[in-house]
Amino acid sequence: MAEAATRCGFVAIIGAPNAGKSTLLNNLVGSKVSIVTPKVQTTRTRVLAIAIEGDAQLVFVDTPGIFVNPKRRLERAMVAAAWAGAGDADLVVVLIDAARPLDTDTEGMIAALRDGGRPLLLALNKVDVARRAALLALADKLNRETPFAATFMISALTGDGVDDLRRALAERLPAGPWLYPEEQLADMPLRLLAAELTREQLFLQLHEELPYSLTVEPEKWEDRDDGSVRIDQVVTVLRESQKPIVLGKGGRRIKAVGAAARAEIAAMLERPVHLFLHVQVRENWQDDPARYRDMGLEFES
Repeated sequence: MAEAATRCGFVAIIGAPNAGKSTLLNNLVGSKVSIVTPKVQTTRTRVLAIAIEGDAQLVFVDTPGIFVNPKRRLERAMVAAAWAGAGDADLVVVLIDAARPLDTDTEGMIAALRDGGRPLLLALNKVDVARRAALLALADKLNRETPFAATFMISALTGDGVDDLRRALAERLPAGPWLYPEEQLADMPLRLLAAELTREQLFLQLHEELPYSLTVEPEKWEDRDDGSVRIDQVVTVLRESQKPIVLGKGGRRIKAVGAAARAEIAAMLERPVHLFLHVQVRENWQDDPARYRDMGLEFES
């Protein structure tokens, strides 16, 4: 395609924890590239996801949720990554959970973005459950306080309004050549995407018992002659007492996690998958600089 006929740019999706950023990202791209769970703060790395809209290529930066006063090193690193994503972007989508009252995290986030020099677009999410009068009042309040370039009423879950948002973003991108092949959906190695899908299942199946202190790392990837792939992953927890929680009685929980993750990974790869999960204890993994580099985070944040 001729350079003059195309547009390309980076779009950051910024929001408080559990605003629906990963769900929106997957809907904008039309494929699963970021994990989605009912729990807050599940996104740890900035996921570059790619979508095509007409002659424009949109490169989305999915960011960890921004919240005030992060205390632990991992929390500080995730929040720093979110702000870096906003600073690097051509456009910023401010995603608000319209079904909840505005909190200090959200108000502080908007105030910090206000003078950032980046075009801001407001997306009020969860319009499928929020009352219309409350939506209009919230949109009016936020636009009086902040010069948003445009406002969109969306449901990241159902897709309502998402096409309009994607088209508006595409129209505002700068002219330039595409950065990625047309068929590419994400700028993350398949091994890491597969590990993220396993981590998603651990979040879903462990409920409140654990899981912010665990991580999943790719260990081995073997393409087989029959077209299938063998994947070995390591589930790392902080304490010995956490290991039996992940394994479950008789190993039933880790088997259930593996079965669900295997189905998700096979659907992503469109090929048979043999998944093997190993659980280990590493007390200091949250203080390991190498692990932060693997997640695309700054250790000294």
